[in-house]
Amino acid sequence: MSQLLDRADRRLFHALTPARLAWLHSPRTLVLGFLAIHVVFLLALLPAILTGNVLGDLPLYRTWAENGLVHHLWPGIDVLWVYPIGALVPIVFAAIGGPLLYQLLWFLMTMALNAIAVTTLTDRGRDARGYRAAWLWLLLSFVLSPVGLLRLEGLTAPLVITGLVLLSRRPIVAAALLTAATWIKVWPAAVMLAVVTVSSRRTVVAVTGAAMSGGVALMVWASGGIRFLTGFVTMQSDRALQLEAPVTTPWVWLAVSGRPDTAIYQNYAIATREVAGPGTAIVAELMTPLMFLVLAAVLTLMLVGLRRRSDPSRLLLLGALSLVGAFIVFNKVGSPQYMLWLVPIVVVGAATAWRQWRAPVYLMLAISVLTTLIFPVFYLPLVDGDPFAVLLLTARNVLLVVMLGWSILALARLVRSTPRTLGSATRSGARTVPVGRD
Repeated sequence: MSQLLDRADRRLFHALTPARLAWLHSPRTLVLGFLAIHVVFLLALLPAILTGNVLGDLPLYRTWAENGLVHHLWPGIDVLWVYPIGALVPIVFAAIGGPLLYQLLWFLMTMALNAIAVTTLTDRGRDARGYRAAWLWLLLSFVLSPVGLLRLEGLTAPLVITGLVLLSRRPIVAAALLTAATWIKVWPAAVMLAVVTVSSRRTVVAVTGAAMSGGVALMVWASGGIRFLTGFVTMQSDRALQLEAPVTTPWVWLAVSGRPDTAIYQNYAIATREVAGPGTAIVAELMTPLMFLVLAAVLTLMLVGLRRRSDPSRLLLLGALSLVGAFIVFNKVGSPQYMLWLVPIVVVGAATAWRQWRAPVYLMLAISVLTTLIFPVFYLPLVDGDPFAVLLLTARNVLLVVMLGWSILALARLVRSTPRTLGSATRSGARTVPVGRD
């Protein structure tokens, strides 16, 4: 594996001559690259913007916003909702200019948060280490743009990047960003869990997160919707195996092979494709407890590393990647936007130590390309059981398992390589450095 990564690095850095690297590390070049990518995004969205239409999940978001603003029927307050209540903030904000401007305002929100993430990664252009990570973020955003521009993950991913980078020098701001992201889409809770488990700023983060969450609960209670505050959890627990989830892959192949008791079908109630076949109901019930077992094992490993005083920055990022990876691999629900759960951690990892994080970087690039090929390029053939489309899905899901395996093994190696005597010495006065750059 190391030889393959060395070969990939040699090819990459052979193409990036010192002159080209200097050019890429110029603030002016980064700004131009950022603007160029977002101009391409704008041009792709322009037909929808000019006609007042919306794409992806935005039709549903716009309907929810209109129901609240016009009919005073608020999801998560008046009715059960699939998302945490904080998702209402961007969903309603995009509607303040009226339904015809919804697509444009959503794009501008995404662009603004991406700009903040790039600015933070490079410390406003002053940190040379952040340029590589900033370009990586822009590249992955471009590859995953069919979902990143049209889903809530396109907003939460840059929030998580910014929060992780600011953790050491602005822990309250970082905690606020991570908490806000969690109340928009639940996946950043895994990153938050890693932070409050091993970060030296965990007390500040925990108090800030608890205070913000208490404020959210209080506002929902005052609005009369406290009974729906955690409804997004129960709505997910009742779902069957979804088409794109890694665990579903064997049954997708059974459906492709023509087995009569296995089928890909449309769940019209929640607008998603699911798979039914022998044993799928039992597996769907087992996945959530299995996921929590894996999460508990990862947390135990992180706590051992904390006790031994393993490198806190690596411990946090590897733990976060393992937790988020487990959320995806052991989830009975799977969607293309889930890849944006992994991207922020990989990007911040690349900013801290490229050589240590090059394996997940290359894996993330391959996973992102395959994901965009699956959706939207080959999605309809996939639903129809086309073998090539299913092969793409299988390759992507295998790489997700490899990513999870790499992160857990790297975490275990980090903990194992930290001598117990080092932990004692550190407790006697050695200083540790958290994620983020002072």
